[in-house]
Amino acid sequence: MNEELIKKTDTSYQLAEQRAAHYFHSLYHQVLNKTYVPVLIKDFQSWKQTHIHHHPILSIFSRKKKKNNSHGYYNYIRWLDYTGKLDNYLDRSISYIYMRDLGKALDSLDTQSRIRRAVDNLRKKLTDFQKEETESFSMASLYRWAQREGIESTIIWLLDKLKTVSVNVPEGMDADHAQRKLIKIIAGVIMHVVDDMDNKVPQEERKQRLDKAIRLGYSYGLTYPFIDDLLDSNVLSDLEKKRYSQLIRTTLITGVVPDLGKWTGENENLIQFIHSELKDAYEYIKSEQLPETLKSFFEQSYVFFNSQEVDREKDLTESNYTNEELYIPVILKASSSRLIVRSVISAPEDEGFDNRTFFYGIYNQLADDFADMFDDLKEGAVTPYTYYLKYHTERPDLINPFELYWAVISHLIHNVYYSDKKTREVILDRAINGLKRFKVRLGTEKYNEVMNLFASGIPKFNQVIQKMVQKADDVDFFDKLLRDHMITSLKNERKEQEDFLETIKAVRIQINKTLRISNTENVPLLKDIIIKAANYSLEGDGKRLRPIITWVMSVNEYGLNQSAIIPLLKSLEYMHTASLIYDDLPSQDDSSTRRGRLTVHKEYNIAVAELTGLFLTQRAIEEQTYLDEFDAKTVLRLIQYSAQVTEVMCMGQAMDLDSKGKELSHEQLNLMCFYKTGIAFEASLIMPAMLAKVSESEMEALKKFAYHAGIAFQIKDDLLDVEGDPSIIGKPLYKDSENKNSTFVSILGQEGARKEMWEHYCFAIEALKEVPRNTSFLKHLMNYMVSRDH
Repeated sequence: MNEELIKKTDTSYQLAEQRAAHYFHSLYHQVLNKTYVPVLIKDFQSWKQTHIHHHPILSIFSRKKKKNNSHGYYNYIRWLDYTGKLDNYLDRSISYIYMRDLGKALDSLDTQSRIRRAVDNLRKKLTDFQKEETESFSMASLYRWAQREGIESTIIWLLDKLKTVSVNVPEGMDADHAQRKLIKIIAGVIMHVVDDMDNKVPQEERKQRLDKAIRLGYSYGLTYPFIDDLLDSNVLSDLEKKRYSQLIRTTLITGVVPDLGKWTGENENLIQFIHSELKDAYEYIKSEQLPETLKSFFEQSYVFFNSQEVDREKDLTESNYTNEELYIPVILKASSSRLIVRSVISAPEDEGFDNRTFFYGIYNQLADDFADMFDDLKEGAVTPYTYYLKYHTERPDLINPFELYWAVISHLIHNVYYSDKKTREVILDRAINGLKRFKVRLGTEKYNEVMNLFASGIPKFNQVIQKMVQKADDVDFFDKLLRDHMITSLKNERKEQEDFLETIKAVRIQINKTLRISNTENVPLLKDIIIKAANYSLEGDGKRLRPIITWVMSVNEYGLNQSAIIPLLKSLEYMHTASLIYDDLPSQDDSSTRRGRLTVHKEYNIAVAELTGLFLTQRAIEEQTYLDEFDAKTVLRLIQYSAQVTEVMCMGQAMDLDSKGKELSHEQLNLMCFYKTGIAFEASLIMPAMLAKVSESEMEALKKFAYHAGIAFQIKDDLLDVEGDPSIIGKPLYKDSENKNSTFVSILGQEGARKEMWEHYCFAIEALKEVPRNTSFLKHLMNYMVSRDH
């Protein structure tokens, strides 16, 4: 590696270290002399007037409007709105974000105006979500936002990327935490970009800026799961970590991502994937840098990475680290992680922003380290808190990190933000809220034990703090509520997805066991061949989605007897398999493979295939007559509906054949796809609903869902025909173009088809709100439909 480049990089890091050392020593003197104590006691005397209420009437009123944050995100927002606290809650929350993430000073009139505007917008969104009972963090709501901003393709790209990252986070790392952190970084970059725009920015320019912000946010955020978290975990061996760290270091020093080279061992595929993704991300960030900000980007990136490495290499069994060695890397990594965002988006230099962000970083880091100290201690991680816990009795020279934390707060309020009242309010709110949350999580006894240790040197000040922790109210923050909600949502989403996949797997096995048709009679040879051909087709690797949907709705939602609905499950799969046999014939789509094996007309002959399709169609109707645990009128109605569905499917296939070589309109294509695909999904929902005798309004909602789900499913099929993996989808690509079929891809192009698929995805998800059942399976079915690879 070029020695000159190494020397230059080391020099930039040393300069950053000197600045951090100067900051640390100023804090150190405050701790030694306890100068921050009287200052903060005075601050708390003013602060508590708006947070501790003694008026008996107010106390009675508060009891009537008891806080309700134990039943979830939306209920708490409703409670805040009901009690008139929502505006103040959002104001301090947004103000905190403007300080922490955007590096703003709250005494600026421009900043105050922006905060007010952000509060009003957020308040409207939160109350609208409540009225519409809409999940604000779903893929559907995210895509609807993208439509309003005109960046649908960007969000489709992002959703694909987030899915890929989630799938590739290895065991031994927290996939939910990685995804939350990545989303948080993306949101932070978007905030920076949006804050720099106003209503006068033309729509096209706004779209371009948002697109760039999302891609930059993802590219930068990717470093957290795949550099920081990966190196903190035990996934890689010590030798692998050393080699991987050297790759990162070389990149930041030279500005060029080195080739990975040969990587052996069980992590080979993981490292190859990560190297490829990070290389693309790094090169995108680099390509978007302005010449005048490129130097700052490399410097901040190196300071961030190197300070993390210095911290990561510490060993909790080493008892001789100095205070400087403990705190200076913390100051550097905490500040550079936020300073780098401005570099990433090529923001102009702002000395006020740089100073505020540099001094602010350790405040957040110490608060996070305090909250996580026992988890960190269990993992053997060195932080100021874990080190003090372990060595405070034998190292009287160690600085108490809890005291340093309050010295930082005093310094920020009075030396960085010049005693601004609003700033004091927000920072003290945050500090007390952190202690309240910590106390709830640990329990009173453990909390008191911790305070007896960390606050033993400041008894008078600790008395003030604990009074605030016990009695102060209105100190909570939206970002904490949002964080908890996101973690819960991601964990629930992952659990639901696991349940969905497990259900599909288990029910599919059950259904497969029932499908084989037995030849129990002494019949002519031809029928024997037809039965063999039918079983041959049924034994292919089918997804069985339609009967699986029917089973889930029948058993899990309508409480029908499992054994009673077996004929219906068989009927649906026989009908679907028959339609595929016809679809594959030379007179129709002329396909040679289906479900990973030869089609029936290739394995046997065309006549056998035609007769087998007819046989399965009739067998499907016969199975429906075996639904003998349900009243005859209902079964007759079901058979009538089933026959109508078959008629519609035939019409859809006829439309498809007639369209070869023709340019269909968008509306014609939608209709044809519903006839061909959507109506079968509708049947899998409506037939069990008929047996359960649900209301007509519920059936209409299910039909609406099925209509959009079917079209989304067909669009995904069209996309897989041009971009899928033949070995996975079980048939050759480009059959639609060979057959001159009109498809969503041929009419709209691949990008347009993806947008159309996501539009129908949203309509389907929105239709589920009208179904008075647990619809998590159907929601994950839609997720599967748009993300499947076969």
